[in-house]
Amino acid sequence: MDTALECMPCFRRMAVREAEIACPDDPALREEIVARWEALLPRLDMDEPPPAIARQLAELVREISGCTDLYAQDKREANAFVLGLLPSLEERVEAQRGAGDPLGLALELAIIGNYIDRGVELDFDLEKELAEVAESVSPKVLAVLREKLVRGASVLILGDNTGEIVLDTLLVRELTRLGCEVTYAVRSRPVLNDATMADARTVGMTELCSVVESGVDTPGTVLSRCTVEFIERMRRSDVILSKGQGNFEALDGLWPGVFCAFKVKCPRIARKTGLEFGASALCMSVRERSDNGDGEEHA
Repeated sequence: MDTALECMPCFRRMAVREAEIACPDDPALREEIVARWEALLPRLDMDEPPPAIARQLAELVREISGCTDLYAQDKREANAFVLGLLPSLEERVEAQRGAGDPLGLALELAIIGNYIDRGVELDFDLEKELAEVAESVSPKVLAVLREKLVRGASVLILGDNTGEIVLDTLLVRELTRLGCEVTYAVRSRPVLNDATMADARTVGMTELCSVVESGVDTPGTVLSRCTVEFIERMRRSDVILSKGQGNFEALDGLWPGVFCAFKVKCPRIARKTGLEFGASALCMSVRERSDNGDGEEHA
């Protein structure tokens, strides 16, 4: 998915916000970050997906401020907060066993966790959203996903944010109970508030399944930033479940058949998915059609 002109205001706001976080006591450095980013904007490759553009901003902030993990404290707090909620959520999922739908509930809760995104400015009450979770994802796509989650199926989950990764443990537990072989992928370098291997260890994901780094330093699985080994792992996987809007932006149009689960957090994505802003999305990525109408579609 390419970057559109309507993405530019968001990137400008992000630059101001990250300058303030990186240099709270140095107005001159804050101004330098914003000014250099503004100068760079006209030279950006708009054919790149938004997460690739966000990486360039992260590199600029690192270069000027020297801050290598801008959201370190935020990530610790998000993981700790959601870990505090986890026991009661585990009980709710467990209560679905038998007559209910534990997998469906775990997936819905994991999607709500995608609200915890420092790449966008959102006003939400996570506890309220989790308490009021409803069956809101596409039943058609969920049915297709269920058909593929057979015993022995290799499932690769592309993780996204901290805090969210805690809720993803609910989903991993259910997939494991179905007999799937689950692998969870994290970023290889701190970017925004995305989860890294350190976060996977902190929240106990490494105790539930195999956890690997994708190689990327982008807030989304930008294929050109993945390692060769990770691309091969994607090819070998029976099911790829992509968490987060950044992963959707990075893969849609390039890797068809990926199941994408995320919160719709911008008008452009709302138009593309046909969902309302703030909706829980479960969709499948498609290959973009070429000018002559060729291209791959899926059910």
